[in-house]
Amino acid sequence: MKLSHEIEETGLNGLKSETNPAAARGPMNLVVRELDNGITKVTLEGRLDIDGALKVDSEFTKIAGERKNLLVDLSNVPFIASLGIRTLITGAKATANNGGKLVLLNPQSNVEKVLRTSHIDTVLPIISDATDLEAVFGV
Repeated sequence: MKLSHEIEETGLNGLKSETNPAAARGPMNLVVRELDNGITKVTLEGRLDIDGALKVDSEFTKIAGERKNLLVDLSNVPFIASLGIRTLITGAKATANNGGKLVLLNPQSNVEKVLRTSHIDTVLPIISDATDLEAVFGV
């Protein structure tokens, strides 16, 4: 499967690269990219702590409310707090209301541990690679 056919890419703070390791140490950023088969990839970069969650919450919720299937890349998120988990759950509810789903992609080990310990993985699927998105999303 061809993973991405770039249609649109936007980012907070003018960030244009899909991955930016330096962003994981700095303020939270959000990058949106349309993939094939109606899947929207949202890449979060930086700490999803209180400040980070507040920075992206309204944009993330808006995207989730407008799209059906969201793939949320957490590979550049080194930390997640309860408010960050709330942002993800709110987005999942919005996509479910559209008949779709939200899937978490490749969280760092400490972030994945928090998500699994809090049983978020029972509500939001967590995958380690994006090779078979059609099966994950059922498209």
